[in-house]
Amino acid sequence: MNVFYEESGSFKVGSVVSRAEASLQIDTQHGKRTKLKAANVFLEFNSPLQDFLPAAEALAADIDVDFLWECCGEDEFGFETLAADYFGHAPSVSENAAILLRLYAAPMYFYKKTKGRFKAAPEETLKAALAGIERKKREQEQIDAWAGELAAGTLPDAIRSQLMTLLYRPDKNTLEFKAFDQASKATSLPPLRLADKVGGIESVPAYLMAGFQLEHFPKGTGFGSYAPATATEELPLATVKAFSIDDAATTEIDDALSVQWLDNGNIRVGIHIAAPTLGIAVDSPLEKIVHQRLSTVYFPGDKITMLPDEVVQAFTLKEGHDCPALSLYVEVTPDFELVAFDNRIERVHIAANLRHDQLEQVFNEDTLAADGFGPDYAFKRELVWLWQFANAREAFRGKTPDPNRPPQVDYNFNVVDGKVIISIRKRGSPMDKLVSELMILANSEWGRMLAEADIPAMYRAQSMGKVRMTTRPEPHVGLGVQQYAWSTSPLRRASDFINQRQLTAMIRGEAPQYKQGDAMLFALLRDFDTAYSAYLGFQDKMEHFWCLRWFSQEGISEPTASYIKEDLVRVDGVPMRLRIGGLPELSNGDRIQLQIVRIDELMQEIECRYVAVLERKTLPQDEAEEA
Repeated sequence: MNVFYEESGSFKVGSVVSRAEASLQIDTQHGKRTKLKAANVFLEFNSPLQDFLPAAEALAADIDVDFLWECCGEDEFGFETLAADYFGHAPSVSENAAILLRLYAAPMYFYKKTKGRFKAAPEETLKAALAGIERKKREQEQIDAWAGELAAGTLPDAIRSQLMTLLYRPDKNTLEFKAFDQASKATSLPPLRLADKVGGIESVPAYLMAGFQLEHFPKGTGFGSYAPATATEELPLATVKAFSIDDAATTEIDDALSVQWLDNGNIRVGIHIAAPTLGIAVDSPLEKIVHQRLSTVYFPGDKITMLPDEVVQAFTLKEGHDCPALSLYVEVTPDFELVAFDNRIERVHIAANLRHDQLEQVFNEDTLAADGFGPDYAFKRELVWLWQFANAREAFRGKTPDPNRPPQVDYNFNVVDGKVIISIRKRGSPMDKLVSELMILANSEWGRMLAEADIPAMYRAQSMGKVRMTTRPEPHVGLGVQQYAWSTSPLRRASDFINQRQLTAMIRGEAPQYKQGDAMLFALLRDFDTAYSAYLGFQDKMEHFWCLRWFSQEGISEPTASYIKEDLVRVDGVPMRLRIGGLPELSNGDRIQLQIVRIDELMQEIECRYVAVLERKTLPQDEAEEA
């Protein structure tokens, strides 16, 4: 005797060797002996074992499932009863098996109830299921068509409009993703390579920008509709003539300086900060823009400002204008001791916007070392004294530069008509030191004043080498100050804008916008810290690309580099560190020759190999530790 049984969702046949009450020992059609539950057996037959299943499957293939569904009615039924109705006579074992196979193969038409019993799907349910199958069929046809076009090197319009989303934030349930994924597998190309092959990548910077905007500016970089900034109240005009020091491309001029020689022999330094908070109301659309954007985004060739251009122009410290400002006046003795502080909300006349490229020609280390501090130029007396004051402040913070330490440099990127210009400026130049020391002074002293007034603010703190944001004053070890509240760039950073709100309330003796323990302040601090780090990461990514482009643009195939440690080197001429395999034994600071093996701008990759040692150099121990 042979049996027709179901196992793991499929039907099989076997010959009976022995029987027990609830099980059988059978030999399968492949000759394997196994134990089978009696409950899994549907039919028994005497015909040849090898012929039964093919014959039943052939009969099942000819059964019209729609007609079968119409035959079964609405009540629950057994498969043998349905077989008799369908064939119109007492069915053979093979015909019963064929009906059973067909019922199992059409789960949308027939619902399994108990062993061998079924119920027809309701008409509406069946129609919906069949419509779903038809829809999936059409969708697959569309997927196949798009995938075929992609594999052939053509970018369908439907996928073009979704391409950046597919590369950065894909929704795996969309037809576009399925087609792109299918084409990627068919061509053995990673998604980005495939997108480039079909002409979807206009340029690598555009691709990087698209991903950044998807993440941080999903609604675009425009500002939408907003009420303009209100006119600031009538403020007293300061008696000073202030000047700013910025890069030539800077439009958001946040800070300016002034110097007054007092009758008592002391000097009053004025640190004047643009005051957009005076014209942007609390909870206004413009303040919401500040809280959403959180910072200006900088990258080679362009920027995304935190505030709209017309708002920036209304509050930037523009040459020739009387500008609203928060001023910190510091009275300093001839020995550079700080003896008095004064805060004012006022208008300040900006006598000049000094620019780095012009100022550095006359105000530099060489002219400051010359007799009479070099040639005459605008604000020479003020600048020379401020430089001396800055040196004293640097020493007071315990940060006097080590003369044996190699000079550190900053890199400036400028992109003109697709060509990148990378210029190098020595870090710590007189004008850089002057501005940075005065800003450190303002940020630390304003932070101290806010703390003493028990007004929370956004502070930068550093301990154990880690910088973090906090609403409480804590030391910043790297700067050598007891507290550091970013307050000097309110046109460019939300932290400074928020701190300016708090400072204004402190100066006027009003209730601050944020009180101790304010949940909103904590949320803004967290959001700012996250966004600011992400914006810096994007700037680094864009600068890395333009470094790769610079090598090709300048025809540099054998760059030089300085050894740092292990397999890490610092490439000369660009802000780039690379890992190079196969280096000999080197010391920190040794200069070596490299050869560029491969540059892949699209994948942001560069591969170099070591060539030779050019110069061996031993650096101070602290330089080695910092590297």
